[in-house]
Amino acid sequence: MLPFQLGLGGRPTHLVALGAHPDDIEIGCGGTLLQLAEAVPELTAEFVIATGTPVRLEEARRGAELFLPGCEVTITSAELPDGRLPTHWENTKELLEATARGSRSPDLVLAPSRTDAHQDHRTIAGLATTVWRDHLVLHYEIPKWDGDLSRPWLYVPLTEEQLREKVARLHKAFPSQVEHDWFDEEVFAGLARLRGMECRARYAEAFSTAKATLTW
Repeated sequence: MLPFQLGLGGRPTHLVALGAHPDDIEIGCGGTLLQLAEAVPELTAEFVIATGTPVRLEEARRGAELFLPGCEVTITSAELPDGRLPTHWENTKELLEATARGSRSPDLVLAPSRTDAHQDHRTIAGLATTVWRDHLVLHYEIPKWDGDLSRPWLYVPLTEEQLREKVARLHKAFPSQVEHDWFDEEVFAGLARLRGMECRARYAEAFSTAKATLTW
């Protein structure tokens, strides 16, 4: 397994994380966020969430605090209708464009998978690389009923403690989702265990990217 060094440590770093729904970011890359918060000094972040009721957006704020403790995080939402982002393409595009215009250039952008079966996730994923053309965009994955898991190639290993902490914080941040049959520890740990096996770790989160430049 070959290491891929992002080079984010040792200097101030700015992160932009995109989600169609309030819990997308934390489900897809919550373990990665916890590691970044611990390893990267002076980390700042912007969470951009396209949909969400006031209750759900309050959960998103709590999620940002729990997964990036001690970091400066801003949250922006257009409160667009859940499940309808393809028909609100212009507003979704402007949400992302406004973020790009109004903030410092990110060192890393996190977005849903481009092959995600959910139309809202796929819309955000497709727009991410058109808005941030000259940035590293990593696409995270979200387990779901549709069975749309792809073949990622970039992994962030997680210890068992980090995985359990991720799941505990998901339940604490998003209590409105606990009633769903897919929102449980076995689902999240099962996918993480599979991805961990693929990269010779106990657990892992997996990503893909459309383009990256290898430098020495």
